[in-house]
Amino acid sequence: MNKYIAEFIGTMILVFFGTGTAVVTGGFTGGLGLGYLGVVAIALAFGLTIVAGAYAIGHVSGCHVNPAVSIGVWLSGRMSVKDFAGYVVAQVIGAFAGTGLLSVVVNGSETLSGFGADGYGTLSAVGLSMGGAFVVETFLTFVFVLVILGVTASEKTSALAGLVIGATLTMVHLIGIPLTGTSVNPARALAPAVFTGGEALAQVWLFIVAPLVGGAIAAVFHRAWFSVKDN
Repeated sequence: MNKYIAEFIGTMILVFFGTGTAVVTGGFTGGLGLGYLGVVAIALAFGLTIVAGAYAIGHVSGCHVNPAVSIGVWLSGRMSVKDFAGYVVAQVIGAFAGTGLLSVVVNGSETLSGFGADGYGTLSAVGLSMGGAFVVETFLTFVFVLVILGVTASEKTSALAGLVIGATLTMVHLIGIPLTGTSVNPARALAPAVFTGGEALAQVWLFIVAPLVGGAIAAVFHRAWFSVKDN
């Protein structure tokens, strides 16, 4: 149970700080409208939260805090079906807890609104199409999960894993935020969409399916070509 509790707490913190920063600084959901400065702030919020989580709970659960990461780890042969299911349930519940906490903060403000939901079309800062959004979310998740599988594959690089993974998550958010808001994480996408409702909820399927597809492709790719064993 400690692994599942760790995933719950880690996902709750990730969603609260990441989407909370989007609400406060992004301008996409009623924030301060800081333009690209807001994009950088959001990207750093997600990346730094992963760094903190990796060193806080990584030794307990691996700090997946993302069903797309968990499906990649599972398909790469590093976790059981039982743990995969337990991780995903814990992550989804944690995401709802994080968004629920954010809703308390937002409802206590006269100027802030929204929950950092992802979107395409009219919900995208650049009006990205559904097809473009699917490609973006799949590819960004592929890159993110591939890096995770690579940096954690050997004890020689695992000590730096938290920093590398956090930097990679920051990188994919820098380009992804203006395009889709950046999901690369079905749990992170689902909770804000449910709290937001409307078109965001109608579109959330894409931000669940595409990251899972990207994570699965990364696992297959890594296992086929890049899998290594410590000497």
